[in-house]
Amino acid sequence: MTVFDSHVPVEYVRSLLSTAAEQGCDVDGLLADMHISRADIDEGRFFSSVKYGQLYQRIMWLMQDECFGMMAGGKVRWGSFRLMCLTLIQTENLRQAIVRAGEFSEICRGFQIRSSLHYEDDDLVSVRMAGIEGLPEADFEQLMSQQNADRIRTSLAVWHRFHCWLIGQEIPLEAINFRFCCPESFRALAESYPAQVQFDQEYNGFNFHRRYLEERVIQNPQTLDEFIRMAPYHLVISDSTRSTLKSKVRTILSKDVSDSMPGAEQVASQLNLSVTTLRRHLQQEGTSFQKIKDECRLEAAIHYLGCRDLTNSVISERLGFDETSAFFRAFKKWTGLTPGEYRKQMAE
Repeated sequence: MTVFDSHVPVEYVRSLLSTAAEQGCDVDGLLADMHISRADIDEGRFFSSVKYGQLYQRIMWLMQDECFGMMAGGKVRWGSFRLMCLTLIQTENLRQAIVRAGEFSEICRGFQIRSSLHYEDDDLVSVRMAGIEGLPEADFEQLMSQQNADRIRTSLAVWHRFHCWLIGQEIPLEAINFRFCCPESFRALAESYPAQVQFDQEYNGFNFHRRYLEERVIQNPQTLDEFIRMAPYHLVISDSTRSTLKSKVRTILSKDVSDSMPGAEQVASQLNLSVTTLRRHLQQEGTSFQKIKDECRLEAAIHYLGCRDLTNSVISERLGFDETSAFFRAFKKWTGLTPGEYRKQMAE
């Protein structure tokens, strides 16, 4: 078992399993195969992000739906996400990318829900959930009424993280809007961010400063290949509403888990902090820079080991280890299993 303490709200897991059950997945059998206790889901508040990533990927594969667990409206065929990304990285800035993503949803089979860009005023814009052009308003309303709150929240978090990846920087959110009233599972979130998280609004979406629309899209076919290997795993577990220093450091480090992963000095500079202040604040949050760094590499390793076409030596190289044996030792320390033992366990 991993010694790390990265977590997602347990509501994410419940929502994922509920949707899987609705589509005929043997949820109890799946949990047993993955050695996940039902009690941890029914009684806990948080759930291991590593386990969540494994569970998400397994269900997505079983259902053969690339957007499973996120708001799409239908089953999205494998390869659609890559095609969309290849389209978006050809745009000049975030504004064009958001518009083109909406256009892609209009023509890609499986999508009934798309993102829609709106100008709120001179300073703010919003990205909203909307129905595709051919979907009648009544059908869109019915579709939205069938979605639970946690699935909508997860989808908005994924959209935001994806936008951040496109321009290579964090996009601070001015508001996160939900059409529904505040459910009990959102209570802690609402109390922590009373000015940003709004309920009973006219749309589901989020607002940010207009200037970010003109930020250049910096990704290219080479960085996209690495991103596809990880997506949608790191997008799902990175909840943009969690603003701890640890989450900010994880966001920076998870962009590159190779030997060029930034050090503490570079991360501190990006966050406008001294290294001493960075380490002190992380210690106050019960973690450390090295622990977060290892956590990001473990999560990447977990994903790569699920890709059968990648050998252990290739994974070792992608994670920045000088030798495959060093990767084996690190993975054994993190999980208690060798990479081979872990792959065998996942295949059972």
